[in-house]
Amino acid sequence: MKYREEFPRDIEMREMWIPMRDGTRLHARVWLPTDALEEPVPALLEYLPYRKGDWTAPRDAERHPYYAGHGYASVRVDLRGAGNSEGVMRDEYSPQELEDGVAVIEWLAAQPWCTGRVGMFGISWGGFNSLQLAALRPEPLKAVVTVCSTDDRYDNDVHYTGGSVLGIDMAGWSGTMLAFTARPPDPAAVGEEWLPMWRERLDALEPFVHTWLDHQARDGYWRHGSVCEDYTAVEAAVLAVGGWADPYRDTVLRLAENLPGPVRGVIGPWAHQYPDRPLEPGPQIGFLQETVRWWDHWLKGADNGAMDTPLLRSYIQDPVPPATAYPVREGRWVSDDAWPSPSTAWTEHALGGAGGGVEAGAVTVHSPQHTGVDAGRFFPYGNATDLPPDQREEDGRSTCFDSAPLERRTEVLGRARVRLRMDCDRPKGTVVVRVCDVAPDGASTLVTRGVMNLSSRQGRERIVPWEPGTPEDVEVELTGTGYAFPAGHRIRVAVSTAYWPWVWPQPGGESLTVWPSQSALLLPERRAGFDAGRAPVVFEEPEQAPPLPVVLGEGERRPERLVTHDVGTGEWVLDVDPNYGGSRTYPDGLVYAEKAREYYRIRVDDPLSAMAGSRWEIRMQREGWDITVRTSSELTATAEHFVVQSSVEARSGEETVASREWRREIPRTAG
Repeated sequence: MKYREEFPRDIEMREMWIPMRDGTRLHARVWLPTDALEEPVPALLEYLPYRKGDWTAPRDAERHPYYAGHGYASVRVDLRGAGNSEGVMRDEYSPQELEDGVAVIEWLAAQPWCTGRVGMFGISWGGFNSLQLAALRPEPLKAVVTVCSTDDRYDNDVHYTGGSVLGIDMAGWSGTMLAFTARPPDPAAVGEEWLPMWRERLDALEPFVHTWLDHQARDGYWRHGSVCEDYTAVEAAVLAVGGWADPYRDTVLRLAENLPGPVRGVIGPWAHQYPDRPLEPGPQIGFLQETVRWWDHWLKGADNGAMDTPLLRSYIQDPVPPATAYPVREGRWVSDDAWPSPSTAWTEHALGGAGGGVEAGAVTVHSPQHTGVDAGRFFPYGNATDLPPDQREEDGRSTCFDSAPLERRTEVLGRARVRLRMDCDRPKGTVVVRVCDVAPDGASTLVTRGVMNLSSRQGRERIVPWEPGTPEDVEVELTGTGYAFPAGHRIRVAVSTAYWPWVWPQPGGESLTVWPSQSALLLPERRAGFDAGRAPVVFEEPEQAPPLPVVLGEGERRPERLVTHDVGTGEWVLDVDPNYGGSRTYPDGLVYAEKAREYYRIRVDDPLSAMAGSRWEIRMQREGWDITVRTSSELTATAEHFVVQSSVEARSGEETVASREWRREIPRTAG
């Protein structure tokens, strides 16, 4: 990593309040060229709930000063009810959040140090609302950089997958947001008003999971904020960036295919991180230089070749033995001028074909409930245990169909599909499909996977029970990948009825019947020789502004992911430390400490034994100020209801400021 000490423009950092239409004020940190009043600059906005004063401060220091030094007002705003901003936050991506975002953009454009042109960027939440605000078309917003984000809030986020409840993050992320929204503003920023502001937040608290489980099919709640509902609404230029280890990678492919305006896409091997950050898997790229070119072109009118790049630049990952982390994922960059691309062609591989191990007769799929404990982290952050380990144990809990050994290297780019001729013995059921690269020694590397709640097979907005005894053709779309299967390896299709804790189990413990000879794997294979003569894809080496001098705390030493099995009861437990960054002391004297734990339990033979839980403790200290927030969240289910139990305790020194508990029973519909 290269740290830039000098930039074309000298910069300063200011704290500001931005007024909203109802009088609420949002708190902003602005990195600005010192001569911006004499030579105004475009503004860049990152708009998040994750607290610029502590949680994202190290990341903010890497990029906002960098952009300011290249001639931009780089602005980091806390959402309403988050960080040091006034008001309360009641949900993700609410109409209020987007209305405020439009107001922020218009306020920035009207400042004397701004040219009136605005760009917006962000990763995850900030990438989401960048796209959502672009779809609202505020006049000053001309360009967006969206990283690890989604255009589909229902089927490609942390709540549902393939129409099924996403157990690992429906509960875990709601617990995280409960802890985050319960934190106070910092008196160093807001003064004596910190306590009334905090009480207002605590009084308004409601676990987000209540709302999320009230909407188990794709209805108007999820269509709000889902850019895929109307791609034509987005007129701003969009640079979309993702990673093959990130759950949002398919958004880049969809945006490249569907946006009518200027768009470019980049997909590397990365996890849920900005691709210049030195986190696994690498290799990293000069992301900040790439985005400065984008901003210079769209916000300053520079003729710098930013749009001369191919529509899509993708990383084809070379085959590697399975591991939970890779410092560098070997592979090669390829490019495409259109998507879907003539570089790929669909090839069909029957599951009952030669070498598959299963011939024409029907086979039964009935998986133990702990199938999925080796799925890896839903949101890899670059930690040592994030990626899926060797899949041999998972394969043993599934029904597998293997190809013959491959005669040649086979490269895949895009979203594979598996078509199953199948029947289900109950009205409700789930089918999970994984595609693995099986080496001659038996090692099984997960390449891609997909989930379908069978009641959503006719559309995520519909709930259509299965009619047992009536076979149907079901097509499961898998997540996108760029991967090279080597000659001599086999391609394995593994089918299961369970995938805990990613997928919340249906109550009946269903069995599937599959006819392999009438089922097939469809692969988007990259044509051999297509890249001959094409210009190589080249990125600069990563560079950033100097890091923020934070002091990391020791913290409690415990495994990031621990799987235990009680042989006597048949219970499996996955115990997770999400390891978001731990405890640290900031240059301004703030001491921030966090302890988080997620846990997932299930018995091998009982889908109703599933339980997902989350516990947080956050402590914030300055001289004369000592805050503690503790939260607990737990999700279970009966055959008819989801049961959610949550609590929060907030303390200022020895005083209890708030202590609240919730219990909700929510009918199971699609879930």
